[in-house]
Amino acid sequence: MKTLFCKRTALISILMLLTASLFADITYKVEKGDTLYSISRKYQITVAELRTANNLSENDVIKAGQKLIIPDADIGTAVALSSTKTAGNAAPAGKITEYVVKKGDTLYGIARKNGMAVADLMALNNLDSSAVIKVGQKLKVAKNAVETAPKTSEPAKTGETVIKVTGQAPDTRTYGSTVNADANTKWPVASPKITQVKGKISGVQLSAKNNEPVVCIHEGTVMYVGVYRGFGQVVFVQTKTGLIYAYTGLGSVKVRKGQYAVFGEELGTAGLDSISQKYQITFMVFQNGQPIDPAKAPRN
Repeated sequence: MKTLFCKRTALISILMLLTASLFADITYKVEKGDTLYSISRKYQITVAELRTANNLSENDVIKAGQKLIIPDADIGTAVALSSTKTAGNAAPAGKITEYVVKKGDTLYGIARKNGMAVADLMALNNLDSSAVIKVGQKLKVAKNAVETAPKTSEPAKTGETVIKVTGQAPDTRTYGSTVNADANTKWPVASPKITQVKGKISGVQLSAKNNEPVVCIHEGTVMYVGVYRGFGQVVFVQTKTGLIYAYTGLGSVKVRKGQYAVFGEELGTAGLDSISQKYQITFMVFQNGQPIDPAKAPRN
């Protein structure tokens, strides 16, 4: 009986350790030669997201042995942090309360504790992408503004988790109806079939031909170019009015960060979707950090 009790206790302890590890913060131990850029490339997120998750300023230097939080990839947050302005967003849903920053807090951690998106927390407090919070600072938070999903990570040492980034990932997109493009509406590719993409990822999926050019449908500044987890190669273009057009799933990119892209300019080519094995792109437009209907977004 005692032996059975011991076995059960041991099993429960193992399960508790695994559970704790599974839902622990995703962390990375900095190695010699690492930079924020190289780490962001490894985990396919933006440098701005990495800085925000660890409360680092643009002047902070990381050191070997330092532990960094690796935030979940969230293209909405990536877009907001790539913008030249994040203030002025609509207030998120939920009861607004006050939170006093404690030692070790980050915007990422505070947002997650309160069920918020980082972009919403920044908007609510008029913070920009370079914001660094301090102990004792008072922030507005909206309790349960959004539902947070548990992490799906691979357990490592107790209290640490690492992410395995692979080229093949489950399709988490939720699809709506498919329609043919209106001849009077300009799209990044010619005459695509348009499929609504719903849920956390809100936009449209556009069918394309093999290596078909993807063109800019509204002039603006290229704010980000790179590989983003779950979206392949992406380009974010911000207009003078603050709208951000996100072209994702590209097979190749022909523009660089900081470049001013004009209407009709080729940004890259359509890529082969790793899940559907079809040439297509996912196209999204964001206003004040929130997705809007790409069909209604301005063109020029």
